[in-house]
Amino acid sequence: MRRRLVSTAIAVAAVAAVGALASPVAAQASPTPQPASVSVLSKGSEAGTAVVSGQNEPGTRLHIDGVRTAGAHTIDVDYQVQETGWWCGPAATRIALSARIAPPSQGDLAAQLGTTENGTDHISQVTGVLNANLGTGWYETKEMPNDPPSQAQKDLLWSDIVTDVDNNYPIVANIVAPPGNQPPGYPSDQTIYHYFTVIGYDDANRTVLIADPASFGGNQIYWLSFDQLASLIPPKGYAA
Repeated sequence: MRRRLVSTAIAVAAVAAVGALASPVAAQASPTPQPASVSVLSKGSEAGTAVVSGQNEPGTRLHIDGVRTAGAHTIDVDYQVQETGWWCGPAATRIALSARIAPPSQGDLAAQLGTTENGTDHISQVTGVLNANLGTGWYETKEMPNDPPSQAQKDLLWSDIVTDVDNNYPIVANIVAPPGNQPPGYPSDQTIYHYFTVIGYDDANRTVLIADPASFGGNQIYWLSFDQLASLIPPKGYAA
């Protein structure tokens, strides 16, 4: 991954997010205290709904409580804001690992991923680190080279999201977000190369729950339409 064009966004004060917001969460920047907990489905699941918009310092932690209903499922994870402008890969990987184990620090994962100030080069590095830390071969690298993606690629992505979330495995996605096609809070005049984590889905609204370590504009946990997610991944890929 090339270095994100705006690294200072993670260090600014949080601002109000789009849609129905949760109250700011008093999460702790220190790794020692237990993070505050937030339930997500009670906040709505329509695209553009921000579930958490709050403390925005690098390393800020909070625990997201998973919920399962007839048509929706979200996973328990330990969320952190990325600690540097180029650690979105390590931070997204850490969020995914936290669903199953006590995860390594972002710094440890940056070393495992080979992340530099230019970022994390390829989603396959994330796949390998996820499997190595979990001691499984669950994760595979899925490429989405077509932009826009083919219907077959979109169908596979949705199937992967449902299967992985239902089995308590978050997905890590490598995205390219250009002006005019961006998640909430992203700097609208720049193309952002980024990693974030998919931690839930809602079948009725056809939305996915994103844990975004960049916290652009304070948007940390939010619902995104599946179609927009599918449009953001090409020409990159995801680990599922």
